[in-house]
Amino acid sequence: MCGIAGTYRWPDGKAVTDRLTDVLAHRGPDGSGRYSHPAGDGEVHLGHRRLAIIDLSETGAQPMASDGLSLTYNGELYNAPELRAELTGAGVRFRGTSDTEVLLEAWRRWGTDCLPRLRGMFAFAVFDERTGELVLARDQLGIKPLFLLRRGGGMVFASELKALAAVTGGTLDVDHAALVASLLYYWVPDSRCAFRDAEKLPPGSWLRIRPDGREERGTYWNLKDVAAEGRERARSGERPDLAAIVEESTRQHLLSDVPVATFLSGGLDSSYLTALAARHQPGISAYTIGFRAADAKFEAMPDDLRYARQVAQRYGVDLHEIEIAPNVLDLLPQMTYSLDEPIGDPAAINTFLICTAAREAGVKVMLSGMGADELFAGYRKHLANLLALRYQRVPAPLRSGVSGVVDRLPVATARRGYRSVRFAKRFLSFAGLPEETAFRRSYTMYDQDELLALVDPDLAGTVDDVLTEHADVYRDNELDDHVNRMCLTDARMFLPGLNLAYTDRSSMAASTEVRVPYVDVDVVRAAFTVPGDRKIVGRQGKAVLKEAATSILPKEIVYRPKGLFSAPLRAWMSRDLAPLVREVVNDGVLVNSGILRRDALARMVAEDAAGQRDFSKHLWHVLTLEYWYRGAVSGSGRSQAA
Repeated sequence: MCGIAGTYRWPDGKAVTDRLTDVLAHRGPDGSGRYSHPAGDGEVHLGHRRLAIIDLSETGAQPMASDGLSLTYNGELYNAPELRAELTGAGVRFRGTSDTEVLLEAWRRWGTDCLPRLRGMFAFAVFDERTGELVLARDQLGIKPLFLLRRGGGMVFASELKALAAVTGGTLDVDHAALVASLLYYWVPDSRCAFRDAEKLPPGSWLRIRPDGREERGTYWNLKDVAAEGRERARSGERPDLAAIVEESTRQHLLSDVPVATFLSGGLDSSYLTALAARHQPGISAYTIGFRAADAKFEAMPDDLRYARQVAQRYGVDLHEIEIAPNVLDLLPQMTYSLDEPIGDPAAINTFLICTAAREAGVKVMLSGMGADELFAGYRKHLANLLALRYQRVPAPLRSGVSGVVDRLPVATARRGYRSVRFAKRFLSFAGLPEETAFRRSYTMYDQDELLALVDPDLAGTVDDVLTEHADVYRDNELDDHVNRMCLTDARMFLPGLNLAYTDRSSMAASTEVRVPYVDVDVVRAAFTVPGDRKIVGRQGKAVLKEAATSILPKEIVYRPKGLFSAPLRAWMSRDLAPLVREVVNDGVLVNSGILRRDALARMVAEDAAGQRDFSKHLWHVLTLEYWYRGAVSGSGRSQAA
């Protein structure tokens, strides 16, 4: 796992590449490298920062150059041993044992046709000295990031957006459409970028740029096609052995020459992976979190720690417990910088603190249960959207009466919050809406009118564009299964835009690699072969995964209430962060610039303080957006907005 960067026919490319690579030092503290070569009427420069995981010797160093090909690569190929054997059988002789060399030789033999054969997470750039062509590629599901910027016939790319901002001299403009999208979702969709001229290479795709400036793009893996194929396989009666597929993925994700540990929240996903990992690597370490007692009580949070201890004891896991009692006033600007774009999920702090603790203990690699909820319908929103269809059959007068009663209930008092009331109010906010609108509203921050009231009136058209994009993605399939339509949308938007993004950026800020065995091409194919009525059975989400997990986990872990990998936001907002909220609402850069309306924010603060509505998540994201925007317009190490 590493940081990659480079320039292609870019002015002062060597110095720019050096600067890009230096900004990425936290992604690879174990080594750095550079490569340069003529490219048409200019030059190509590749940079690399190394986090040594496989083949710790110099034969794994990058950029790796061999017989006219040069590669800078960020990621892990879990099927590298199988590919190595195939290539060796074809006459390839390897110098070392790294997966980097396997990728380089696979590219030499198959070119872009090698991409569908790769099982892992990756973003890379490969340069061909004979043709002068540079190709960028990104993994199937968008686990690893790759940002790029093109000007004239030149291009600059990097693993992080902050690197591009740092070398462009404050000439990038903030994309206000991306800011509006982040307000709606509390993250920036992978299809957008926070700076207008920059872009993210889409998952499952590649980009070739030639010395004469011509470009060629290709898509080698498409989730929509995978979902359609899964539907047909299900119709033919195919039932994948999910337990075997998840175990094989977990085994492959343990491939490493350094210690591997796991996240262990005590929930199903991390418990399942930890139990499987312990089967193949006895005595493996795991890391879990707890919160200050007062915060956990205020939030009425479930006791996840008890379940994590139970799993650790049962499977001989070396459990490390970390109390999350952070100085959020210090961590907020630090995390905003690390996350590259405005991302309002406080789980990023948990990931950063866990990875920091693991790194201090000598652990470089962590396994995470990320992705199971999206693929197997494990979020409350999935079940809630099914329940909404039944609720719509309740007579309108009765529904109106229920709404009136729930609307008057408080979500919190001075001493504690009421999660059930928050859930009820959330449910009623979308229960009567059409399918796509209801799904969007079930997990986004605002309805259309609320968002329009919050932002500058000149951004009204942008609000429409953002809402239309969600509708287009949701409807862009031929699935006849409500649950799998939700899962597909999550896998295309929610997973790469939020969960994989914050996992990569917050873990790499701590110089730690996080692997996600559920976000594996074989697991994904199996997931979309499962009909929706086997993913949600009764009121049980992830039913098919729970069934598979009972092969190794006790039922009291498998069927426990859903845990949370979040943070006690209401406690933080009402205590630690209350003065900062007032400052941002009254005199923040977003308010003073006119992007956000002071009166709308003030109403949110007042209603939240009164305990009538829960706006803690909304206000947390406003703080993250404020800090990000301050950095973007200051020109101090970030870019400037127009």
